[in-house]
Amino acid sequence: MNIDLVNVPSTAVTCATCKANCCRLEVMLISDTGVPERYIEFDAWGGMSMARLEDGWCAALDRDTMLCSIYEQRPWICREFEMGGYECLEERS
Repeated sequence: MNIDLVNVPSTAVTCATCKANCCRLEVMLISDTGVPERYIEFDAWGGMSMARLEDGWCAALDRDTMLCSIYEQRPWICREFEMGGYECLEERS
């Protein structure tokens, strides 16, 4: 078995080491997961996305813990974003 050590992160990505970088990405809401209305923004065409704070962070991110405050109602794309996956590692770099 040949392992490409260049692409192996030096530290494991876990909830404890998460930098919540994905919480700065635009999150379109395409399915109903129960996201509370106060965290939803509408565009001019009626499209829905997660609300963002002035500094670009997701409004549902608890800034003290860097954890999602609506984890059980988080959007579908947030559920699909794999911790330590390709997209996660790209956002962390």
